Amino acid sequence: MNAAARAPLRFDHLHRLSGRHGVFEHARYTHPRVSHGYTTDDMARLLVVLGRQPHISGASLRLFDRGVDFVLAGRTSGSWHNRMNAAGTWVDRRGSDDAHGRALWGLGAALGQAHPKQRNRIITTLAAGVDVDSPAPRTNAFAILGVCAATHHLGAATPDRVLSALPRLLGRIPGPGNGRWQWPEARLAYANARLPEALLAAGASVGDDRLVDRGLAMLDWLVSVEWNGDHFSFTPVEGRGPGGTGPAFDQQPIEAWAMADACARAAAITGDGTWSGYVTAAAEWFLGRNDAGLALYDPETGAGYDGLHGDRVNANCGAESTLAALGALQTWRRHLSGQAPV
Repeated sequence: MNAAARAPLRFDHLHRLSGRHGVFEHARYTHPRVSHGYTTDDMARLLVVLGRQPHISGASLRLFDRGVDFVLAGRTSGSWHNRMNAAGTWVDRRGSDDAHGRALWGLGAALGQAHPKQRNRIITTLAAGVDVDSPAPRTNAFAILGVCAATHHLGAATPDRVLSALPRLLGRIPGPGNGRWQWPEARLAYANARLPEALLAAGASVGDDRLVDRGLAMLDWLVSVEWNGDHFSFTPVEGRGPGGTGPAFDQQPIEAWAMADACARAAAITGDGTWSGYVTAAAEWFLGRNDAGLALYDPETGAGYDGLHGDRVNANCGAESTLAALGALQTWRRHLSGQAPV
């Protein structure tokens, strides 16, 4: 059994980060920074992870319920709030476009765990929220993943308004670049593998081989850029453009989770074992198979560290990083057991 399979999925730290309204955004080492409050971004990620986890109960089920309530309550006229303070008050008029897209992603995934009353509220909010109108590729990618998850869980009961949004959202994912730089943007930025993953998810959902082929080509190119010998060397915080060479830091956990999810979809669609190897490599990035040889996941508590530097990890264990570690390891385990991505 390899290292990824031996790393247990533990939710202890996630529960430690939790407050009355969900998981706090930031941590100082392993202690939540309560004064920094909560975000829809993190609550949506929480719903993706817990929505994919079988048989949640106890503290995890209560946390899931808080996450559903949080994301549903964040819906505002034409958009989503993102930031809530520790007292439970929204402190922004309108969140980012990405918060809107992530909210849709989280709600679609949450349908895998939601009880009937929650399902009705989620479906209504999804149908209203898919009107997102943003030029940002990742916003649309997150929204596509939410639509595809909803379609998976609802089948023929998926509202027409949700289904009909897919072509418009796909139209906002740009085509590949020309020449040696085949990425559709001038630079790699963040959560890069979510772009090809969205194409793969949509192509598989509607049976469009052209979307699948486009997603596979984009993902194959991204892997070629971020592969270093026998491990992933992910794009760091400042991004990566043409001519970028060698390992660069601060590498972020969300890159590894996005890559694990995208490669799991590619493996499920193609049956090609090469993609399975990349799923394992993305998960094992958290266990020390990376440029620094350092673990970014604590198997005793389930805490995920906030970033990888050349000689150390960022020892803070916030919600985004913890959920990314849990999500990548969860995806690998699901893939190993033959479960298709949702």
